Amino acid sequence: QVQLVESGGGLVQPGGSLRLSCSASGSIFSIYVMHWYRQAPGKQREFVAAIASSGSTNYADSVKGRFTISRDNAKNMVYLQMNSLKAEDTAVYYCNVNIGLMYYWGQGTQVTVSS
Repeated sequence: QVQLVESGGGLVQPGGSLRLSCSASGSIFSIYVMHWYRQAPGKQREFVAAIASSGSTNYADSVKGRFTISRDNAKNMVYLQMNSLKAEDTAVYYCNVNIGLMYYWGQGTQVTVSS
């Protein structure tokens, strides 16, 4: 059973920064691609960033240059550093891993960007 637990969300002013964390259970964590998604009110869940076991990364165009995904395989942790935050970044952020046909999600952490 895989469990993902996000933390680090909160209220931040436009232009500010936050660092999200995702703690993953399971000793085989290091071999899988880890993702961050987000869902704003009234909108579909959307891809934000991904990181492979090799460390290669991929980002949605809307966050390129502002967000950085990283991982610490020894600690089973994935991070999302978010800088230059905008009001449109307001959403619930979810950590995700897909193993075979199974999709695993955390409970999400709320990020609100507002003055």
